[in-house]
Amino acid sequence: MEIVRRFDPVAEHERTRTALGAAIPRLVRLLRDVPDLDAASGVPAWTVGDVGAHLAAVYLAYCSAVSPDASVEWDEVLPPGDGSFTERITAVNAKSISLLSGGERARLGDFVAERGETFLRATEGLAPDTPVSAPWYGQEFTLTLAAATGLMLSESLVHGLDIARGAGFPWPIGPDEARLVLGQSMPTMMPLVLDTRKARGVSIAFDLAVKGGPRLAVVIDGGTVTVTRDAPPRAYDCRITAAPTAFLLVSFRRTPVWKAIARGRIRAGGRRPWRALQLSKLIASP
Repeated sequence: MEIVRRFDPVAEHERTRTALGAAIPRLVRLLRDVPDLDAASGVPAWTVGDVGAHLAAVYLAYCSAVSPDASVEWDEVLPPGDGSFTERITAVNAKSISLLSGGERARLGDFVAERGETFLRATEGLAPDTPVSAPWYGQEFTLTLAAATGLMLSESLVHGLDIARGAGFPWPIGPDEARLVLGQSMPTMMPLVLDTRKARGVSIAFDLAVKGGPRLAVVIDGGTVTVTRDAPPRAYDCRITAAPTAFLLVSFRRTPVWKAIARGRIRAGGRRPWRALQLSKLIASP
C-alpha cells in the first residue's frame, strides 16, 4: 500500500516566509537595475514598467490586508459588484498598472522593499491558517496567511521573470521556491480559476506528483474542482509527474507545455495518460 507522507503546515509556511524574504531584495535589485521601463516584458501588452507597477500593487494589496497602517480604500479601486473571478481579476490587473505612473515608477524598488518588509514584519509569528482578507478576489473573500504568503512568492518569482526577460537579465527560479509556491498557493487558486464552462460534464481525477513534493489530488467533477494535499490513496485517471520549476512555469503560461514534455520535465502516466493535456485547458493561468 502506498504511504502518504503528511506535510507540516507550520514548517512549510516558515520556509515560504524565508523564501519570500530572500526573493524581495532580489526583486528590488532587479527593479532598480532595469535600464528601460518602457521595454517590452514577458507579459503581452505590458511594458517592464507595467509589470513593476502591477507587482507594487500586489505588494500594496497584501500589505494592506495584514497591516492597519497600509489600509486601502478598496471601493475606489475594485470594480463594482461581484462578477466572475476572471472578470474581476482582469479589471483589477488593468487598474493595477495605473496606480503608479510617471516619476513614481522610478521608485518601484523602494516601494516593493517597504511593503514587503511590512508584510513579513506584520505576519511574523502568526499561524499559517490565520485568515487574510482578499477583496480583489471577491467580496468578503478570505485566504489563509499560508496561501497569501505563497501567492506573494509566486507573484514575485513569476513577474520577476517577466521583468528580467524584458530587461535581458537572468532570473533563475529554484526548485525549492517552486515547490513552496505550488504547495502553498495551488490548492487555493486552482478552484478559483477553473473554466466552469469547459468543466461542465467532465469527471476526471489527476494525481499531480511534483518531484520532491508537493503531491496534489486534483479532482474535477460537476463543474467544480477540489485540490487536496497528500490525499489518501485512490484511483486516478491520470498521474502527472513534474519537475517543480517546469510545472510552475507551465501553470503560469511562461513555458509551453510541449517544451516541458519534450525536455522530460513533465510526464504523464496512469490509466488515461492522454488526458494530462486536459488539465491545462480546464485550469486557467492563476
